[in-house]
Amino acid sequence: MLATQLKYDLLMFSREIFYLVFTIFVPPATYIFMGQLFGDQTYAGNLSYVQTYTPSYILLITFTVVFFAFGFDQVTHRTTGVEKRIHLSPVSKNTLLLSSIIRSVIITSLGYFIISLIGLLMYDLQFQLLQTIASYCFFILLNAVLLIIASAIYSFFKNMNSALVFSIVIFQVVIFTGGFAMPISMMPKFIQVIADLNPMYHMNILFIAVWNGQLTFTTSTLISIGYIGALVIVSGIILRFQNKRKIG
Repeated sequence: MLATQLKYDLLMFSREIFYLVFTIFVPPATYIFMGQLFGDQTYAGNLSYVQTYTPSYILLITFTVVFFAFGFDQVTHRTTGVEKRIHLSPVSKNTLLLSSIIRSVIITSLGYFIISLIGLLMYDLQFQLLQTIASYCFFILLNAVLLIIASAIYSFFKNMNSALVFSIVIFQVVIFTGGFAMPISMMPKFIQVIADLNPMYHMNILFIAVWNGQLTFTTSTLISIGYIGALVIVSGIILRFQNKRKIG
């Protein structure tokens, strides 16, 4: 049952041009474009472009897949009546949820390997087995964090158009304040302030550090971990409250 539902979910994703453009095509194309412009520069921690932006664009794909193909899909199901039909179908709600989560992990993993392959072929990305395993495990953890946060955020939307506008706007905000366009230190002060409030910025910093084997538990690192952890806890409380309200 789960395998059949997962196959169906992956097929439906492949037919959504909007999802494919924002999740599969835009981040790799931007990664290549930015590499042509800034590939020779050195970044924080004495890292090269490929060391800094390979994990960044993997994370960007993860964000777009989770928020568009997972979070936005929940709103679509809720507003179009699909969610009500699900309760009457032989497929359990838990099976559908698990299928959506697995689909997101599969697609984000595909993005992980696409960006890594581009880095290997175009920017001389160095492959180290143990570091790659550690990076992928941390990547899966970030998937889980984003799935929880996205579920909580999109649980507030009752209108599909509002959710779509929010998704497009938040994508632009994340691009400029998450450290995906250029280093935040080079941005105007107000962008830096917004970046400090953007969990994607903190995840990006942590993922870059893990990717390059530079993770140290400094004050700033602990602040990032604590901030993300607090958001996960708040998101969990929101989801629990929303579920109770539906049952009530």
